[in-house]
Amino acid sequence: MRVLIATDAWRPQINGVVRSLERMVEAGPSFGVTPHMLTPEGFRQIGLPSYPDIRIALATQGAIARRITDFGPDHIHIATEGPIGWLTRAVCLAQKRTFTTSYHTRFPQYVAARWPIPERWSYQFLRRFHGAAAGVMVSTATVEAELKENGFERILRWGRGVDLQQFHPRQASVLDLPRPIFLSVGRVAVEKNLDAFLSLRLPGSKVVVGDGPARADLQRAFPDVTFLGTREGDDLAAIYASSDVFVFPSLTDTFGIVLLEAAASGLPVAAFPVQGPSDVFAGSGAAVLDEDLRRAALAALRIPREACLGLAAGHSWQSSAEQFYGHIQRISQRASVQNITTFANARAGEAQVQERQRA
Repeated sequence: MRVLIATDAWRPQINGVVRSLERMVEAGPSFGVTPHMLTPEGFRQIGLPSYPDIRIALATQGAIARRITDFGPDHIHIATEGPIGWLTRAVCLAQKRTFTTSYHTRFPQYVAARWPIPERWSYQFLRRFHGAAAGVMVSTATVEAELKENGFERILRWGRGVDLQQFHPRQASVLDLPRPIFLSVGRVAVEKNLDAFLSLRLPGSKVVVGDGPARADLQRAFPDVTFLGTREGDDLAAIYASSDVFVFPSLTDTFGIVLLEAAASGLPVAAFPVQGPSDVFAGSGAAVLDEDLRRAALAALRIPREACLGLAAGHSWQSSAEQFYGHIQRISQRASVQNITTFANARAGEAQVQERQRA
């Protein structure tokens, strides 16, 4: 089976969407799937207003249609609601192709954090985008409930995973800082609500891994915080394992893969009691969720490492890919049956017309 995945988020971006899609591409062959990425690569690009590090493609519907034709997919999955996503959607509708989508970011809340745009307008925009899909994949029950409340249909669950071979406890520390060390990893941008973490009065040290448009302002505002910039692979894994508490101040993430990476490293989590953390850590004992983030961070110091490792062990990228490709295969098979039925009905109708003409 040939599956084309269309996304506006791709390398060199480093975020949960890119990481999830990369894992799905890697896992494809084990499910009998040949995946192919349709990304901004090869198109002229410009920086997203207010977020120049994110590049958006200046593509055309014709160019997207040619790429789709060249690959010849059996199914198309659209991962993002940007220009690549909208143009791929338009091609699918024009060619009467069945497609699925996924919802990675709480877009209405993300937009509201930057501009005075009512959430209902954003939901209307999103309903139009996802409404034509045969299925909309979401990461948690909370996101599913939120979308259903806002008029979305055909919602499917697609969980996330963590690489336990890479993220795990380590003996040696790579951070020579006063302890305890409170860590945050992710985009350094306004929607991540980092101020809520950096402004806390905490003992020891605060460390931020990641980059983004808010980094320069935050470094000036919080000179006592250690900003390490973008880190990946074993370098990032070693930083997790060298810390004492992972602080996740975001209010808008639908999941947060970094939460699983922290837990796999034996790192307890402090977060607000919002979707994402609430879904990931429900009943696990591996996190403290509290409206008072300082209280949560200090209480998380007492969480045993075993609770964190136990939570992470229940999430694998293999099971995530099984959900992802399972949905796609079922929807593709159903669409094939419907196409055969439609064709058969059409042929039967033609035969009846011909019979009446002969009569």
